[in-house]
Amino acid sequence: MTGQVDLVNRDPNNINNHLACQFEDVLAEPDGTHSIDCVWKLSYTCFNLWKGICYKLMTVLCGICIAAEWGCEFAYVSFAHIWFFTPCFKMLDINCSCMKKIYSQCVGCLIEPCCMACGMLFHQFKK
Repeated sequence: MTGQVDLVNRDPNNINNHLACQFEDVLAEPDGTHSIDCVWKLSYTCFNLWKGICYKLMTVLCGICIAAEWGCEFAYVSFAHIWFFTPCFKMLDINCSCMKKIYSQCVGCLIEPCCMACGMLFHQFKK
């Protein structure tokens, strides 16, 4: 963490590129179907004005609380992984390696001799 907030590039990892939405991406008049120029210009101005005002109003009213909630959620996820999941996986690794040794011994003592005997028996058959 650098401690500084980049106020220019607010999406440095490009995680919300799919939300890049301009007037031209939403409203378009094809050739032969044009409104009066002043309507088109005012539509452009209204779209951008209301998009900006509504977004800023929603962020002022909800943004800080939502950011706090997400901070708590990610803190909980980190806590659960550090204090629960990782130790559980370590315990499984230890116990499974013990079970692996037991399994290998059983296979080596019980099944391998039978397989070797069958192999030697069929080895004697030739065309």
